[in-house]
Amino acid sequence: MNELNKLSARDAVRKLRSGEVSPLEMIDAAAARIEEVEPAVNALPTLCLDRARDKAKALMADKTSDRDANFLGGLPIAVKDLNNVEGVRTTFGSPIFSDNVPGFSDYMVQQLEKNGAIVVAKANTPEFGAGANTFNEVFGRTCSPWGLKKNPGGSSGGSAVALASGEVWLATGSDLGGSLRIPASYCSIVGLRPTPGRVASGPSPLPFAAMGVEGPMARNVGDVALMLDAQSGPNIGDPISIPAAVPGSYLQAVDNPAMPKRIGYSRDFGIVPVDDETATICADSMRHFSDMGVAVDDACPDLGTSFETFEVLRAALFSAGKEPMLKQYRDQLKPEVIWNIERGLELKAADIGKAERERAAMYASATAFFETHDFFASPCVVTAPFDGEIRYLEEINGHKFGNYIDWLVMTFAVTLLGCPAISVPCGFTSEGLPVGLQIVGPPHSEARLLAASKLFEDAAGLSKLVPMDPKQTASPVQTG
Repeated sequence: MNELNKLSARDAVRKLRSGEVSPLEMIDAAAARIEEVEPAVNALPTLCLDRARDKAKALMADKTSDRDANFLGGLPIAVKDLNNVEGVRTTFGSPIFSDNVPGFSDYMVQQLEKNGAIVVAKANTPEFGAGANTFNEVFGRTCSPWGLKKNPGGSSGGSAVALASGEVWLATGSDLGGSLRIPASYCSIVGLRPTPGRVASGPSPLPFAAMGVEGPMARNVGDVALMLDAQSGPNIGDPISIPAAVPGSYLQAVDNPAMPKRIGYSRDFGIVPVDDETATICADSMRHFSDMGVAVDDACPDLGTSFETFEVLRAALFSAGKEPMLKQYRDQLKPEVIWNIERGLELKAADIGKAERERAAMYASATAFFETHDFFASPCVVTAPFDGEIRYLEEINGHKFGNYIDWLVMTFAVTLLGCPAISVPCGFTSEGLPVGLQIVGPPHSEARLLAASKLFEDAAGLSKLVPMDPKQTASPVQTG
């Protein structure tokens, strides 16, 4: 890769704004790197380089001098293949939509393009984002750059791999049960799940649904803050969308971080076995906070009913949004999606009512917890990346998971709280596979969460390991 590929997004934007490099040069750098690594990783199966160059030329011809502070200057980005980009093939990872070319862009894409982002590619995702391993019947399997036979995580796996491999500088992700945070953990990048509504979503057939969110992915915390500044803001088409951070920006929060006072840490939320090596790496990484003078104690909110609560609410969401699709295209849907829709159709009102009450109790526990703690942290995933040919994890340490999503409990338990959460690289296994630390903040605390994560990132010193050339097999990592 050349020197442009290695730039942070912040540095690239500075060069774009100053005129030191042009959007066309950045697109060429992205295209060359994509051509180099795509045969190995299959992260960005759909390119739109002609469209990107047309957008770049229009941007360069626009001599507007009073650009917004969030202006990205023509920075190339990748957009997850669950989001419509006008005139670009958008499949949702499903054979049903294999030839779909939308005539409009999603609100988030509109916001990013308005703020000077240029879409160069669509990032691979499992069918309808269902599952934390990125494969589908349209484009096949995406491979981890840390070991091509390993699972890169999902459902924003294409975005995470593209970032880690140096194909783009920023990428979009979405997160219902952990789809931003898990691939960030598995690819040693940073992924932020914002407060619902922080990034406008849609158009959607379920515009009031608030568990799934759109969010930023990047190679480091500062770049995530840069992208969130460009992504966030209300849209009249999204009834739950909310304003961006005020006062100031997320970047300002990252550049002037306030030191937290107390952080809780939990190995497993008391609800699931976690691989010993993963748990040890995450627990040891909390010393970075302790060394800064932050009090760290063994504590977290009560998340004890997360399994049953999330399963019911997710199933209700799937059936509400996809029952017509099941009736018309059942033979083209993967088994996990069929199961999730049918599970929702089996629910009774009493099941959903109980789940909502349990969720409310967990939220009350979390708000009480945040009266005495700034954040809480945990392993992001119960184990390090595993064989990419395995569809989903069925068992860990003798504990059998009941379905294809149960192994994601460390992230979906947090989804239920509606709190912002981030995955930040915290170490590597003896085999050389990445491990991410999940840090969770109070509702609407993205600025504080990003600031604390930047302090952690600086202390851990792992952000410079990406972008990287893909490895055929995992190998021990030199972090000194």
